[in-house]
Amino acid sequence: QVQLVESGGGLVQPGKSLRLSCAASGAVSPTNRMGWYRQGPGNERELVATTTTDGSINYANSVKGRFTISRDNAKNTIYLQMNNLKPEDTAVYVCNAHVWATLRGWLDYWGKGTQVTVSS
Repeated sequence: QVQLVESGGGLVQPGKSLRLSCAASGAVSPTNRMGWYRQGPGNERELVATTTTDGSINYANSVKGRFTISRDNAKNTIYLQMNNLKPEDTAVYVCNAHVWATLRGWLDYWGKGTQVTVSS
């Protein structure tokens, strides 16, 4: 099992910044992919950004140039720096861990999510 604890959401005005954190604990494989997804009102869950232990990073087009994902492998923690936030970024941001489990293969774990609201 892998436990994910997110923090850093809140209410912010357009153009401002927020930083999200997600700490993973438990059976986190040395090679893994972690990332952020979001689900806005009336929308399906969508990828925001992912990062792997070998340094590969992927962003949704809608956040490129504004959001930066980073990770601390020693702490199994990822961060999402969100700059120049827009009202359309309003969503529940959920942390994901894609880890290898012996005999079971790749598994996905999800956090409970943290609300980000961008409004004036």
